[in-house]
Amino acid sequence: MKVVIIGSGNVAESLARAVRESENTLVQLFARNEERGRKVAEIGGTQWCNNPSALAVADIYLISVSDRAVKEVAESLTFPEGAIVAHTAGCGTLDMLPAQSRRAVIYPFQTFTAGRIVDFRKVYLFIEAEEPQTFDEAYRFATTLSDNVERADAAVRAKIHLTGVLASNFVNNLYSTAAEVLSSASLPFDVVAPVIEETAAKAVASGNPASVQTGPAMRGDMPTLERHRALIGEDELLRTIYDTISKNIWRIKETSKR
Repeated sequence: MKVVIIGSGNVAESLARAVRESENTLVQLFARNEERGRKVAEIGGTQWCNNPSALAVADIYLISVSDRAVKEVAESLTFPEGAIVAHTAGCGTLDMLPAQSRRAVIYPFQTFTAGRIVDFRKVYLFIEAEEPQTFDEAYRFATTLSDNVERADAAVRAKIHLTGVLASNFVNNLYSTAAEVLSSASLPFDVVAPVIEETAAKAVASGNPASVQTGPAMRGDMPTLERHRALIGEDELLRTIYDTISKNIWRIKETSKR
C-alpha cells in the first residue's frame, strides 16, 4: 500500500521506520514542524511536506499525533475518495475522523522514544473500523508491520491504554523516585538496574505478575514497612504512594486466595 504518515512525534518516527522496512511504500511524511518533520521523513526514506494542498495521494493515511489533536488535524486535510484514514490514538474514537472517509484505528501498544529503535514486529497493533472491508484492509496492512494484530473497539483500547500507563509510565516514575533515593546515598542508578531487569523478566515469564510478587508488603513485614516510612520522612506524597502501593500488594495477595 501507498502510505502517508501525518505527524512527527515518537509514534510517527517508529511507524515511519516500520513502514520503510515493510512491503509498503511511504510516499510522504506530513508534519507542521519542519525540523522534526524532515528528520522523521529521512528515517522513513520519504519526503516531508507541510502544505495541505500538496498532500500526497495514498491508499492509507496514518494520523499519528496526540489524542487531543487528531480531530483538528483530520479536519484540516482533504483525503482522496476511497482512501483509508486511520489514527493511532489509544483512547481515541472513530468519530474523531471525517465522517465521509473510510475510518479506522490502528493503535500501536508500546512506549516510544525519539531515537530509540523498537522491534515493531513484536508490537501489538489493535484495529477498529466501521466497515468490514475497511477493517480487512487495515488489518492486512497492520500484519505487514507486526506479527501481533488484534481487533479492539474503543472501550477495549481505553483499558489497554490504561494498562500501559500503569505498567510503563507509572513504573518509570517509580524508577525516577528510586534514582532520587539512591542519589541521596551517593549511589548511581546502576545499583537497582539488575533488580529492574529481573523483576520485568520474571513478570513477563510468569504470565501472572502477582504470582512472583515479593517484598515486605507481600510478607506483611510491618517493622520493615515502618522503617521505610521513617526514611521517607516529611515527603507526604511519597509516603502516600508507598502506603497505597503496599496496601494494593496486600489486597491482590488476599484476593488471589479467594
